[in-house]
Amino acid sequence: MSEIIAIGGDHAGFTYKQKLIEILQNKGYEVKDFGPFSEGSVDYPDFIHPLCNAVTSGEMKRGIIICGSGNGVAITANKHQGIRAAICWNEELAALSRQHNDANLISIPARFVSFELTEKMVDTFLSTEFEGGRHARRVGKIPC
Repeated sequence: MSEIIAIGGDHAGFTYKQKLIEILQNKGYEVKDFGPFSEGSVDYPDFIHPLCNAVTSGEMKRGIIICGSGNGVAITANKHQGIRAAICWNEELAALSRQHNDANLISIPARFVSFELTEKMVDTFLSTEFEGGRHARRVGKIPC
């Protein structure tokens, strides 16, 4: 069975989200779309909270969240214990978010990165493993 990837965001991330769903499915991933389902203005917490609940419950291991700046969705997501959402704007940050922080969500700032870069960052995020070791100790100290 393939890994299920959670995806969601807001209206500013809608186009990227739709393109990523198709690409991920073509690569063999199952994708659960938490919305939004159109480009109409929405309140991103309405989609991000259910996505995070699915990840923290273990239904999904990792996810992609997308909004204009990447900030709103990441701030909302990081309110959930067990969520480590990393805003990324290049491939190196996507790799480090996994290697050093065991991030389980990548937050994409759709208004500031190209779709081509977004696709590369998502590939990097999904293919990079957590290094553990000294990083595991630090990640273990994150929850309040």
